Amino acid sequence: MGFTTDNVPARRIAQVAGAGGIAVGVIALISLYSTKPINPLIAVASFVPMLLAVTLAASLICLVFRRWILLAISVVLIAVGASVISPLYVANSSEIDGPSLRVMQANLLFGQADPVSLTATVREKAVDVLTVQELTTSLEGSLRDQGLEQLLPHHYLVPDEAGGGGAGIYSRYPLTETRELNGFGPTNLVAEVGFSTPFTLLAVHPGPAYVTPPDVWTAELSTLRNALDAAAAEETVIVSGDFNTTFTHKQFRDLLDVGYSDTADQLGVGIVRTYPADKKFPAIVGIDHVLLRGAQAKSLERIEIEGSDHYGLIVDVAIPQ
Repeated sequence: MGFTTDNVPARRIAQVAGAGGIAVGVIALISLYSTKPINPLIAVASFVPMLLAVTLAASLICLVFRRWILLAISVVLIAVGASVISPLYVANSSEIDGPSLRVMQANLLFGQADPVSLTATVREKAVDVLTVQELTTSLEGSLRDQGLEQLLPHHYLVPDEAGGGGAGIYSRYPLTETRELNGFGPTNLVAEVGFSTPFTLLAVHPGPAYVTPPDVWTAELSTLRNALDAAAAEETVIVSGDFNTTFTHKQFRDLLDVGYSDTADQLGVGIVRTYPADKKFPAIVGIDHVLLRGAQAKSLERIEIEGSDHYGLIVDVAIPQ
């Protein structure tokens, strides 16, 4: 007997696949909207697009074998997930009449990033503002020796002797009103940048998910949301850093709700995966971001940070007059 969609064993397999796909989709949507400090949900939320792809594959099996109820449930789950993720792939930029500057974001992997390569990138890409995380005292000195502070002569640096707590801002333009944000494990910095139209810059680095206890991770993102809300009193704000959270975490989307937009979202380039960058397989999640308030992204480029486990970002930002 040849293969047909009426084959009973095959239809049973399709039913099992459809039910499994629905289960995966339900878990994905729960994590997509959850703000509970529960590590498994936090972990699952990082992989929502992949999980919904499993539901999609299962729904196609249901379609072939006419498992209509399972198909309908799968389609609803996929549609709900797509309503959150798909807008990232539609540009919503608007023209801003004003000068632009180039912002670069780089996590330096406990100071292991290559100072020669990093400085060369800043020089070749004509970077105006650089935010770094996991800056160590040793790497700070190596970057100075390579001439980074000549390229970006204004800086606010809080290096760590070892580990991932250090941070820094390097700038072509003067930095004033520099301060650290309270309530975080790693260092988070704020400065006013004396561009032609001054703006507020936050260089952020909440603790990493899964490594940081889930209640602490959730609390740090809530603290960051409050800091962004307070900074929103300023006309123009740029927030650059390793957020240790993805767009599919509700906690990250809550940051945007206080008046910010992700540069990837503005440009319609979708999820920009930045981690891990040091494996044989491609980066899986996008946890490095540049957020804007009162400014517009003109371009976004993912770049290699030699010696780091993160890709960096370079964003051209138009600042209104």
